[in-house]
Amino acid sequence: MPPLTSPLHADLKRSLLATLPLGIGMMAAIDEVVFHQLLAWHHFFDWGTPAFSLLSDGLLHSAELILFVLGFFMFTKLYRRGVLNRTAGWAGFVLGMGGFQLFDGIVDHKLLRLHQIRYVENVLLYDVIWNGAALLLLLVGYLLFRRARRTERG
Repeated sequence: MPPLTSPLHADLKRSLLATLPLGIGMMAAIDEVVFHQLLAWHHFFDWGTPAFSLLSDGLLHSAELILFVLGFFMFTKLYRRGVLNRTAGWAGFVLGMGGFQLFDGIVDHKLLRLHQIRYVENVLLYDVIWNGAALLLLLVGYLLFRRARRTERG
C-alpha cells in the first residue's frame, strides 16, 4: 500500500473530481432504492406504461453503476499515486450527492416533469425538504473543499 502523502503534496482538484461521480452514483442509488423500490413513490419516468417506467428505473440503475465504476478507477489511480487528498475527496463525494439531488429536484421534478417526489395534493413540503437537503449537502461539500484548500496553503 503506498504511503499517503501530506495535504501539501496532494492533488486537490483531481481528488475532488475523482469522487464526484461516486457521490452522484451514491445519491442516484439511494433515490432508486428508497423512493423507487422500497417506498414506490415514483419511477424515473412516470408518464408511460408500467413496463416503460420499470425500464427507465433500470436505465437509471445502469447510469449509477457506470458512475461508480468511473469514480472508483479515478479514485484508485490517485490513491495508488499517493496524491489523494482525503478532505477534498470527501468534498467531491458530498458535492456529487447534493448536485444530483438538486438536479433531480429542479430539472427532473419541475422543469421536465419526469416524476414528482410523491403524488400527493400538496407536494410543496416534499419539494422543500428534497431541495433543502440538496442545498445542505452542497454547503457541506463546499466547506469541506474550503478546509482542504486552507490545509494545503497553511
